[in-house]
Amino acid sequence: MTMPDYHIDVLVQGFPGRAVCHGGLGWSTVTLIRGGGRMALLDVGAFGVRRELAGQLARLGVAPLDVTDVVLTHAHYDHAVNFTLFPQATVWIGEAELAWAAAQPPGFNPLPELYVRELRASPRVRLLRDGDECLPGLRAVGAAGHTPGHLVFLLEGAGASPVLFTGDAAKNRAELIGMRVDASLDHAASRESLARIWALWRAVPGTLLVPGHDLSMRLDAHGRPQYVGERRAAIAAWFGETVAEQTMIDLCGAPAAGLFRPLVS
Repeated sequence: MTMPDYHIDVLVQGFPGRAVCHGGLGWSTVTLIRGGGRMALLDVGAFGVRRELAGQLARLGVAPLDVTDVVLTHAHYDHAVNFTLFPQATVWIGEAELAWAAAQPPGFNPLPELYVRELRASPRVRLLRDGDECLPGLRAVGAAGHTPGHLVFLLEGAGASPVLFTGDAAKNRAELIGMRVDASLDHAASRESLARIWALWRAVPGTLLVPGHDLSMRLDAHGRPQYVGERRAAIAAWFGETVAEQTMIDLCGAPAAGLFRPLVS
């Protein structure tokens, strides 16, 4: 089978951080894959990203009805809920992931109960196992730990370097280098998944890694992860007395003193 040439656009740049006082940010990576007659989104973000996602798609001339496939690394709200915005798309998710998510009772966790129910019932959903392809050249790879059925995806197309989408099996550069993830339901499984990701990343020089909550990366000549592109993240806040007074807070600058806590086992 001839593999198509794919064009990759990171529409929403993931952010490697969490809110200190207001719960999860949910700022995850959303990527558009175009080629071979397919228009696919790999992860689709949380509610808060909808306006930005719509703008980025429009900038590329892509309408919601043009999206042929939505590929989900896992069922957490910040990666999965916006599948409903693409009514013509086939939705791909791990078989083990959806079975696990559907079996969880409503609770204070990142699973969006009603959206998981819709995924379970929708005729547009297709289930994946380790090694399955959803697009020509886009292969699912089991990477349990963060969630039991989490998948990463390796894209290998003609005439291009491979692209490895790690979702939250490797959320950021710190997790890749430190070989320890911040949030996992099974830390032993997460370490095995990180080792698997590293093996895939090192297999072909020039492979681009797109993590769930960080900038894309390639390995340098010494095998160290180096960012591709420039981080963009800021908050505009109203601390004054009129809406015209905005304070811009850069989230890419120096850390503020006294705000850090050690990672507790």
